[in-house]
Amino acid sequence: MSADPTSYSNFEDASAKELDIKLEVDFKRKILKGVVTFVIDIHHDDTSRLVLDTRDLVILNVVAAESGERLEYTLGDAHPAFGSPLTVQLPDSSANRYKLTIAIQYETKEPGPSAVSAMQWLEPTQTAGKIHPYLFTQCQAIHARSMLPCQDTPAVKCSYVAEITVPSELTALMSAVKLEDKPSPESDKKICQFKQAVAIPSYLIALVVGALESRQIGPRSHVWSEKEVVESAAYEFAETEQMLQAAESIVGPYLWGVYDLVVLPPSFPYGGMENPCLTFVTPTLLAGDRSLANVVAHEISHSWTGNLVTNKTWEHFWLNEGFTVFLERKIAAVMHGEKERQFQAIGGWKTLQDSVNTFGSDNPLTALVPVLKDVDPDDAFSTVPYEKGFALLYYLESLLGGAEVFNKYLRAHVEHFKYKVITTDDWKSFFLSYFHKQVEEGVLDGVEWDKWLYSPGMPPYNPSYDPTLSAACHSLADQWAKASASDLNQFKASDLESFTAKQTQEFLDKLLQEQSPLSCEHLKAMETLYQMNSRKNAEIRFRWQKLCLKSSHEDCFPHVVKFLVEQGRMKFVRPLYREFYKCPKSQQLAVETFKQNKHAYHAIAASLIEKDISLK
Repeated sequence: MSADPTSYSNFEDASAKELDIKLEVDFKRKILKGVVTFVIDIHHDDTSRLVLDTRDLVILNVVAAESGERLEYTLGDAHPAFGSPLTVQLPDSSANRYKLTIAIQYETKEPGPSAVSAMQWLEPTQTAGKIHPYLFTQCQAIHARSMLPCQDTPAVKCSYVAEITVPSELTALMSAVKLEDKPSPESDKKICQFKQAVAIPSYLIALVVGALESRQIGPRSHVWSEKEVVESAAYEFAETEQMLQAAESIVGPYLWGVYDLVVLPPSFPYGGMENPCLTFVTPTLLAGDRSLANVVAHEISHSWTGNLVTNKTWEHFWLNEGFTVFLERKIAAVMHGEKERQFQAIGGWKTLQDSVNTFGSDNPLTALVPVLKDVDPDDAFSTVPYEKGFALLYYLESLLGGAEVFNKYLRAHVEHFKYKVITTDDWKSFFLSYFHKQVEEGVLDGVEWDKWLYSPGMPPYNPSYDPTLSAACHSLADQWAKASASDLNQFKASDLESFTAKQTQEFLDKLLQEQSPLSCEHLKAMETLYQMNSRKNAEIRFRWQKLCLKSSHEDCFPHVVKFLVEQGRMKFVRPLYREFYKCPKSQQLAVETFKQNKHAYHAIAASLIEKDISLK
């Protein structure tokens, strides 16, 4: 392995600076095929080889692009998580020994018993329109190597141009600015062209192909989706420009030009993915009332924290996600007031507690900076880098004078590190330098840096957040938790009328934290009054179903199965499968539901669910 424990690439000896991607999307064989050309900078006189990451790729030819000279290459043994190293012998005859151009002709493997991890190929029946096939990619964390040979590490950033040949009736989009399509030599196809002028890491290369339409939702934004979804998506994400402007007021100008969104099919395994110029989002955000649009604020924030300033390896993932949650909640404060930021932080702290409980408080993967040697980053994925990272930044903000002081620091952080990749030590060094006066005054003397950064479990402090928006939620939850069967008639359908959707989520979260589960009689009464099973908001359905499973409430089993089958977002399906499997009454149903629907989940989700329910 290289300086990045999750990559074979020798990026410290030779690193890619530009990519030229020319691919055809073959829906019949379900493969990508074509050529990727690298402009490589050689860093040392004695560098004689280039090592790239691959997984499930068929390498057909490797040449020095300028001379056409065929280059020798070897493909190493395959590791189930990290794939195979592709080692290319570099030419000695290049006119410029320190800048080489290498072209690799290849194909992705046809999906077999196990799918190719970066790509999900959907049959027409799996789409909203039911007429055309669909393809989308998901390269974070280390799946780009199954889409194209590359230095699949966030330590290397490249600009890219691309030409993607697709069926003429379909539209291709990428994490780049879309240029004019051009005709293909084959009349039933077209060539979609793209340019990403800002250098990005491989995990941000993204492609989606389908029967897509767009609606303009702002001066620099469109939302794309199948026509059956596009109008509701345009309504849901109408506040995108306000969020962009709020972020700019804190961390400076948006440098990517276009900010579009694409609503993917339900099998997309994440809430959102911050692909530059084209955020991918799950349809589970389409609640009909914009109550889940804060996910877009999160992905917008990545335009600065993650995409411009990037963690050097996945061990420093919190520098992407902790900063992004922090900025996302700053956007909420600009748009809805500081009490909203505080309220979201309360929910985040509970989510962190849940993750630590799931992993175990001594599990090294609950450290803010975990060691990932021989660890697939997908196995380490949790809310820990998000919420423990947020908690650290919030704690430091509280020590250093509050939001106004810290906002200036955030802008300085982005300005200092933009276009770069950084480690936790890089961050800490600049942070202490920026606040050198406060350091000299002893303001930070009490910060337990090693415990925050390298110790597992919960952070070494308990935050104090403003309870204004959570008080009513907690009061109602306490009443339900303490109510006897004879007290259930005290509750009314109007109890939740004044609650926002997020307050209803907090009400359910509070009940989930109770040591003793509610009785099935309580849950039946709650369903009668509050109609939880008919809620469109996926976050509410998820919490309600977890609450029911905690009590082995059999009435909920059909609703859990329905939710597991209709979407594949890992935030929902993984915890629900774990609870479903843990419940003796539904363990077999959990296994059967997964086996019958495994083909519909993204490969990343399917692999992790198998581990969650002891099938792997």
